[in-house]
Amino acid sequence: MTQDLLEEKSQDDVALVQDLKEKTNRLKKEIGEVIVGQEKVIENLLICLLSGGHCLLIGVPGLAKTLLVRTFADALQISFKRVQFTPDLMPSDITGTEIIEEDQSSGKRNYRFVKGPVFANVVLADEINRTPPKTQAALLEAMQEYMVTAAGEDHALPLPFFVLATQNPIEQEGTYPLPEAQLDRFMFSLKVEYPSRREEVEIVKRNTSAYKPKVEPVLSGQEVLALQELVRRVPVSEDLVEYAVELATSTRPGSDRLEEFEEFMNKYVSWGAGPRASYYLILAAKARAILHGRYSVSKEDIQEVAPPVLRHRIVATFRAEADGVDADAIVQNVLTSVHG
Repeated sequence: MTQDLLEEKSQDDVALVQDLKEKTNRLKKEIGEVIVGQEKVIENLLICLLSGGHCLLIGVPGLAKTLLVRTFADALQISFKRVQFTPDLMPSDITGTEIIEEDQSSGKRNYRFVKGPVFANVVLADEINRTPPKTQAALLEAMQEYMVTAAGEDHALPLPFFVLATQNPIEQEGTYPLPEAQLDRFMFSLKVEYPSRREEVEIVKRNTSAYKPKVEPVLSGQEVLALQELVRRVPVSEDLVEYAVELATSTRPGSDRLEEFEEFMNKYVSWGAGPRASYYLILAAKARAILHGRYSVSKEDIQEVAPPVLRHRIVATFRAEADGVDADAIVQNVLTSVHG
């Protein structure tokens, strides 16, 4: 491709970035008609969607996690399905199953695959840790491969494909925690916090009135796919790639890059983030940059996406638990100590 064509392509991408910024503001406004607050969570959901990743939402009951995801899907002109995970849920309840159909004219019987709820653009896996590993694995395989295999035949999932799973952090009886290897398939782990007092007053007002807001779609599925391609084309400097890799590798105990905080890391961390975290840091930083109307990645972009990318990829020691040092504290220590 000639230099002139490259420059023309770059200018087109810059125009797309500005258009996305306007649509992002509209999208946030539409979601804000239903959801009070949670601006950071909404932005991170958009970053995850535009990066082509999947997201884990962690929060106590009653914080409107399900409503947030449904409203998010409504603001996008794409299909949405919710799956309530329970101990008796089977893999076929998610992926679909084959049924026998009889041809009325010939009397012949044939198998037909009936698609499950996973065949949607946005899939909400509500309380994913409530179902056994066999069923969890069925969803997680679809997340990784973007297809479902039934009776030896592959069925492609619709694109864009975005899985949002929720977990309740305070009630662990009768649950099946996701193994670390499966947690690693989620790009982001987001904490849904309690609303502020002012926000909670507004929530009470809205939910006790007769007014029912209607969310208008802002982005179509094709636009989301085009923006996912745009994210990949956003340039990033070699120094920032090195910085992202430095952040990820610095979460690993015994790493050569641990200097000033080596004692802290060896004391509180059993296992650190793998290579998937490094490229997720860059992808998420690219998506954040274009959401803010920029066609270039800054160091701040990487730092802002570091907690949701790294927190679920760090396995803390028993000593950390005893001392009250959680994954977020470890990530903040890394961000403070690694200067890039």
